[in-house]
Amino acid sequence: MTGQVAKNEKEINGNGNKQIRLSMVVIKGLILFLIFNLIFAACGSRGVGKISLYNYVFPGRFRLPFGENPAEAYNFSLNNLDAMFASHLISGIEKTANEYRVILIGDSSTWGILLRPEDTLSGLLNIRELSCNGRLIRAYNLGYPTLSLTKDVLVLEQAMQFEPDLIIWPVTLESFPLEKQLTSPLVAKNLNIIQHISDKYGLHLGGISPGKPASNVYDKSIVGQRRNIADLLRLQLFGVMWSATGIDQIYPTDYERAQVNLENSTSFHDWLPPVLGKDKLAFDILDAGEKIAGDVPILLINEPILISNGENSDIRYNFYYPRWAYDQYRRMLAEYSIDHSLRYLDLWDIVPMVEFTNSSIHLTPLGETMLAEKIIEEIRNEICPR
Repeated sequence: MTGQVAKNEKEINGNGNKQIRLSMVVIKGLILFLIFNLIFAACGSRGVGKISLYNYVFPGRFRLPFGENPAEAYNFSLNNLDAMFASHLISGIEKTANEYRVILIGDSSTWGILLRPEDTLSGLLNIRELSCNGRLIRAYNLGYPTLSLTKDVLVLEQAMQFEPDLIIWPVTLESFPLEKQLTSPLVAKNLNIIQHISDKYGLHLGGISPGKPASNVYDKSIVGQRRNIADLLRLQLFGVMWSATGIDQIYPTDYERAQVNLENSTSFHDWLPPVLGKDKLAFDILDAGEKIAGDVPILLINEPILISNGENSDIRYNFYYPRWAYDQYRRMLAEYSIDHSLRYLDLWDIVPMVEFTNSSIHLTPLGETMLAEKIIEEIRNEICPR
């Protein structure tokens, strides 16, 4: 009997010790998890975004990640700028003494909706193997879909670390209204960087004051950043199919063409003729771009738009623009470029209507070639004369 009691006591003590050890393991695990979260919060998720398999295991992408159907395009939209740039080939190519580095920023027309990488503006510049004062011109596509000059400046500020020699910046009127500046998801998710740009250059970005977004330790922790971390991992996984296929968007054989029969309206956003209010357009953000660029020259381009010959084309150029508003914008942009001594090309009407695809600003490969030829002419004759 005494032996049985001793045995039972031993079993009880053994189970108790196991429970204590298990509790200690759980406690230590929670402490380590808390410490790791605090370190992650201190470093920030943007720093984590710099860790990438692109340019090491997988080739760098020709365009910044963007897409809505990752299963078919092997690409998707995320809002971590470090991760976006880490996946781009510009992060994997060290600039050499014989490279004349050109970066292109702008909207979806620069990025190349429905265009394969070799048919985009950057691809066409690279195919020509141009040179500038003995250095080979190499162009990098840093355009990003959505119409907002603030989004362009956000990308430009990040791109300056790669030491460009020339910035090509195609713009269009739809990117200028103040109300458009914070609508791009990339901007909305990076207001802290926008605030940094404003503080650094003493700017108000067209009168917009985004302010510093509320943030706490939880928001910056692994748990709070779980969606961001998941996106970073997904981007790496899609690198497998990207490297195998080179596909980064869907290329449908049939799509809805840009509208040519237009509504009987003279309005542009909430504005009516006769005057387009310059105070409601974000020309100040062009100032931000100039200050960010510093001594690096900017080639500002008023990009081609579709000029319709359909219904109501006498009052509207296209879906976006009534004639009165667009004509005033062109005059404003020309005056701005003169006042700021910017090199400027107004290429709004060089591409015929049939060379636009699904939008009034998206070009076919032939339309893109027409645009590229004008830019190449400017580079050869004015920017890099022999």
